[in-house]
Amino acid sequence: MTSQVRGVIARGKGERVEVTTVLVPDPGPGEALVAVQACGVCHTDLHYREGGIGEDFPYLLGHEAAGVVEAVGDGVTGVAPGDFVILNWRAVCGQCRACRRGRPWYCFATHNAAQKMTLEDGTALSPALGIGAFVDKTLVAAGQCTKVDPAVPPEVAGLLGCGVMAGLGAAINTAPITRGDSVAVIGCGGVGDAAILGARLAGARTIIGVDIDPRKLEWARQFGATHVINSRETDPVERIRELTGGNGADVVIEAIGRPETYLQAFYGRDLAGTMVLVGVPTPDMRLEAPLLDFFGRGGALKSSWYGDCLPERDFPMLTDLYLQGRLPLEKFVSETIALDQVEPAFAKMERGEVLRSVVKL
Repeated sequence: MTSQVRGVIARGKGERVEVTTVLVPDPGPGEALVAVQACGVCHTDLHYREGGIGEDFPYLLGHEAAGVVEAVGDGVTGVAPGDFVILNWRAVCGQCRACRRGRPWYCFATHNAAQKMTLEDGTALSPALGIGAFVDKTLVAAGQCTKVDPAVPPEVAGLLGCGVMAGLGAAINTAPITRGDSVAVIGCGGVGDAAILGARLAGARTIIGVDIDPRKLEWARQFGATHVINSRETDPVERIRELTGGNGADVVIEAIGRPETYLQAFYGRDLAGTMVLVGVPTPDMRLEAPLLDFFGRGGALKSSWYGDCLPERDFPMLTDLYLQGRLPLEKFVSETIALDQVEPAFAKMERGEVLRSVVKL
């Protein structure tokens, strides 16, 4: 049996996305069929459309999603039909060298569905991050489904599938920020604001948001920034030092992914502080700085991929905090939209008008 559903695809590099018919096979061994209820519009989907991640067009876009399991294939025991789940793109294998060393968030052999979703003419689709969730139903590896409390609204739960988890995880997993730390976050979009929220959750004393957009700086305050810096008007490194007793921050999180802001983060940290890169650079970007400056500072320079999260550990914990009123994830949802409004949502995202547009199905 094959399900015939609506889905948003990118046919070619730079082309406008379109809603078309997608054929979704029933789940095979180790797979799950999920009825998608909500999916956030993430910058990664725009990267796919622009050819910034690969050339395996056509892409079935969408990956930041939550929904209900409709069916599972042979051998699946972790989830069952009726379960409310968040989809993740880091379904760990449990067998690779990272998993065997007790660091499954670095898994080198994550799972995706073996079968392909297709167009009506049989053209195989490449699902974004192995998910493809701008669609009524999607086929994923069962390990990509993390069961959480169904009391969480799907438009909120799905945010943990990518961007918000990336920022929260950079703060609480990768850094990790501890009580009393001073923290600076460069870039106050969705990921950066999630890092600010994570810093507040971890008990940071001073939380500094840095951006060039006054609207984003106001968002940063709403998520817990104690100070903000407009780096178009003020040298952010000098101002970070002023706000931290002349030392620099204990932790600086770079949530943009550009060489110039990476260096601001590097020089804005304390001599033995930690810097975390969670912003995603493009392949052509290069970093140039005196090697002696790297040698002369202690601490740590880290990158954070998906917030070093372990979905089965982090998703239930974070959704519980949301239900307790301690983690206001709903503040990230700027608007809910229909499936045919993804292209305008990309434009709003590029203009910095929204934290997250969320497709509701």
